[in-house]
Amino acid sequence: MKAIVVTDQAAGTAGMKLVERPEPPAAINDVIVQIHASGFVPTELAWPSTWTDRRDRDRTPSIPGHELAGVVTALGYGTTGLSVGQRVFGLADWHRDGTLAEYVAIEARNLAPLPGDVDFTVGASLPISWQGLFEHGRLQAGKSVLAHGAAGAVGSMVTQLAREAGGYVIGTGRAADRQKALDFGAQEFVDLDNDALEDVGGVDLVFDVIGGDIQKRSAGLIRARGTLVSIVGPTEARPADGLAVDFVVESDRAQLSEIVQRVRDGRLRTNIGNVSALDDAVATFNATERRAGKTVIRVRP
Repeated sequence: MKAIVVTDQAAGTAGMKLVERPEPPAAINDVIVQIHASGFVPTELAWPSTWTDRRDRDRTPSIPGHELAGVVTALGYGTTGLSVGQRVFGLADWHRDGTLAEYVAIEARNLAPLPGDVDFTVGASLPISWQGLFEHGRLQAGKSVLAHGAAGAVGSMVTQLAREAGGYVIGTGRAADRQKALDFGAQEFVDLDNDALEDVGGVDLVFDVIGGDIQKRSAGLIRARGTLVSIVGPTEARPADGLAVDFVVESDRAQLSEIVQRVRDGRLRTNIGNVSALDDAVATFNATERRAGKTVIRVRP
């Protein structure tokens, strides 16, 4: 099968290569999924799980990419809950080979059924955002949320979910992102290049997709018992009287089903910015121009 592999952490996306790899076997409780579409989060190339297994042993060359949508083609021994030919979507284990490939071996519990009226490209763009808001951020109606990158792939999903839950959403980004962030549901917008972030005042929850200085300044805005949630690695700053949570999302079938139902009934809009073929994936990830929205690799036409 065709697959993208990485072997050099220092090289980042420039070290990606398209190669031929053996098709994976299905272990106990696994299924094999023929991948139709795959998502990719560039920051995963900085995560230890891309390079080593749970015992800290080198596992390169490894296949990155963890969001997927496709069709089940085989079941491992003892696997229940899914069937051959079923459309599915979900999130592959971070310590195993991922989804920038034609096939993946994945635990059945990490997948949910993908309804026939939801395109594979849409399914591959969905799994990342839920847990940071509701499990780690403990978002409740009436709370204020500072959503960084509110016009981006993750931030736009966070903005919509937080607004639907009754949160007051302040989005951030560049000046050109203002209208898009407002269209996704942000009630206010902060231009990080020209506005003073500190003018936002106190907030209950910060969802950070940027890190660095923006994260440090955001930590100072969090009210007592509020939360800073980061998806860009260990937090460098902590709220004076609140929580800082650095988390890696885990697949949950019930949550995946909740998200896809929101797409089907129009409560949640995807933010797909670019769709490329697997053959073009390396060039796509190394493009120099800024692209808004989620990049999805369409593995099968």
